[in-house]
Amino acid sequence: MAFEGLTSKLQETFKKLRGKGKLTEKDVKDAMREVKLALLEADVNYKVVKEFVKSVSERAVGEEVMESLTPAQQVIKIVNEELIKLMGSTESKLRPANNPPTVIMLVGLQGAGKTTMAAKLALHLKKHNKKPLLVAADVYRPAAIKQLQILGNQIDIPVFSLGDKVDPVDIAKAGIENAKSKRETMLL
Repeated sequence: MAFEGLTSKLQETFKKLRGKGKLTEKDVKDAMREVKLALLEADVNYKVVKEFVKSVSERAVGEEVMESLTPAQQVIKIVNEELIKLMGSTESKLRPANNPPTVIMLVGLQGAGKTTMAAKLALHLKKHNKKPLLVAADVYRPAAIKQLQILGNQIDIPVFSLGDKVDPVDIAKAGIENAKSKRETMLL
């Protein structure tokens, strides 16, 4: 969800770069303004955005466009390489806890996709012969509890819930106890 805004802003920016033989400082500055806004709207830390934009700008300004690439493709290439550098170029794997259950807590802003991500992650774990348990602890958005129950039902994964009138910490603790008794991987 966070990258959808970035993608659309980049697409609009790259449309403006078509037909140019060389990237100018103004082209890069305009493109980076849009990238900066998209990253900030996605709640990326301001210092990270500032450093990212600086790095991309330094690489892109005045760089000759490769024969097979348009200026827009060159900027895409640079942005892609810098995003990989920013987020890490190696894959991180989930490591199960030595003493089950393995507890995975998803946190983030409302509307960021945590509930859907929890279900996708649970399904991934299930496909890898794990026994996930989804725990509905978002008491501040009761619709999220119902959504998680629906998603859990669709993918045949149990959902632990105590409703929306219980403290999230108490739900998490009870969910852990429930998962321990069943030796499941718990997703909060």
